[in-house]
Amino acid sequence: MAEEVAARRGYDDVRLLTRPDSSSAIQFWTNRGYGRLKHDGPDIELGKALPLQLQVRGADNTRALGRQLASVALPGDLVILSGELGAGKTTFTQGLGTGLEIRGEITSPTFVISRIHPSLVGGPSLVHVDAYRLSDHTELDGLDLDALVEEAVTVVEWGEGLAEALADHRLEVHLGRGRGADADDGRTVTITPVGGRWYGRGLRSALLGTRRQGARRERH
Repeated sequence: MAEEVAARRGYDDVRLLTRPDSSSAIQFWTNRGYGRLKHDGPDIELGKALPLQLQVRGADNTRALGRQLASVALPGDLVILSGELGAGKTTFTQGLGTGLEIRGEITSPTFVISRIHPSLVGGPSLVHVDAYRLSDHTELDGLDLDALVEEAVTVVEWGEGLAEALADHRLEVHLGRGRGADADDGRTVTITPVGGRWYGRGLRSALLGTRRQGARRERH
């Protein structure tokens, strides 16, 4: 697949062109995480940032990954975290908060469902939500996060299956515990951008710590 080839070659993103009258093709690629970028002459240009999977060992490295994400985060970003208890979701968020230079300590908000951490440097606030105790998306809607999502970087722990309706474009981050020798402090972190919002930011390179390269272009 084009995405696999692009990833092997070190690209951050992939984009493609499709005809505006091909609604089935547009829907096909939208369902696979592509977002509409622009009309390019007679064609519609769709694009996405490439997903990636990382092996991370220890809390310090998990926080470092969050700090790296902060380097490309923008107001309006939605990050949905999933993973079992103790997988490192709050630890990852702590690193993101450090990178964003926000006020206040990031702690697990299980008993306070959401907290707003203002920026200390004029950047976006961090909205930290724990959806563990929420039974469905209507309870999440009751938090009135819509206005905050537009201005802040919003992180929803345990948000899989609940928080997707907050924004068409999002970053899904799954943290899985290691196995065998890595069971204690090893983590597999799978990062999946959905929609075109993350296109062109160098997300993959930022998280891998490599130099950003241009996007691969395909026609469909």
